[in-house]
Amino acid sequence: MRASPSRADGSRDVVIAAADGAVLLDVAGPLQVFALAAKCGGDYRVRLASPDGHPVHTREGVRLGVDTSLDAVTGPVHILLVAGCDPAPTGTTLVPLAQAVRRVRDRCTVVASVCIGAFVLAEAGLLDGRRATTHWAFCRELADRYPQVTVESDGMYVHDGDVYTAAGVTAGIDLALALLERDHGGALARQVAQWLVVFLQRPAGQSQRSVRGRARPSRQPALRAVLDAVVEQPHADHSLEAMAARAAVSPRHLSRLFIEVLGTTPGQYVQQIRVEAAQQLLEGGDDTVEVVAKQCGFRSVETMRQAFHRVIGMAPTTYRHQFQKGAPHA
Repeated sequence: MRASPSRADGSRDVVIAAADGAVLLDVAGPLQVFALAAKCGGDYRVRLASPDGHPVHTREGVRLGVDTSLDAVTGPVHILLVAGCDPAPTGTTLVPLAQAVRRVRDRCTVVASVCIGAFVLAEAGLLDGRRATTHWAFCRELADRYPQVTVESDGMYVHDGDVYTAAGVTAGIDLALALLERDHGGALARQVAQWLVVFLQRPAGQSQRSVRGRARPSRQPALRAVLDAVVEQPHADHSLEAMAARAAVSPRHLSRLFIEVLGTTPGQYVQQIRVEAAQQLLEGGDDTVEVVAKQCGFRSVETMRQAFHRVIGMAPTTYRHQFQKGAPHA
């Protein structure tokens, strides 16, 4: 902790920092959580700030008035949350915003970002040696541009010490609810989540997006053949040795190709494909969980259950109950 948790009047200062090109929902989602929490008994004072105090023109074309400039923020800041903006190295907003965030950082209890706001924290040096996440489409770029950051591509949000980073857009709401729960416990966080009609803890990570959709077209025919074989026959033997033999490369070389192209290991890829195949069967069929596990290459129902929890955060039976086509939903 770097600062007192509250101001002289007892309120906790939440400053949402944004610059031109900000994603509107990156700003509005967390702001709504903390503003609603304040009305429900939370002790937050929520302000919107830009580097220079000028209004912010969002990517969606909406003009947002701000309360202050970041340099004019005084006293302890409980949460400084940075909304996503243009991460281009030559962008006109990234560096000034990062510099302003760096100046105020020492007075903040928590520093956080939403979506590509992680680039601002990384540019400010606040993610050096830390784990972090961002929108799935930018994880590789964040890792390449800032190699001192350990990028985790699947979390809805990641916290390392007093620094929190959230994935794409609506994950800012997940993060804000987590910070609210951290400050005031589960009761107030659940109340706010209910008012917003959202999960307090969403039952899936970014991996709910298909791993096949994350794969860039490969110039390696051998790798492409391996990827296709896993998708076409998830129940087959897809051990590292078997896949390497199929690709006519060494296991070590195949592992390196998976990391370079997919950003994941061969074992993780196979697991995710098998989970996706099981999801389709659970959604559209009536086979038992035991049959689905066998059809998708899992050694047992327990193995499939563990994989489901790792990949999407819920059990196969829970997934079927929530997503089976034609099933009644609460």
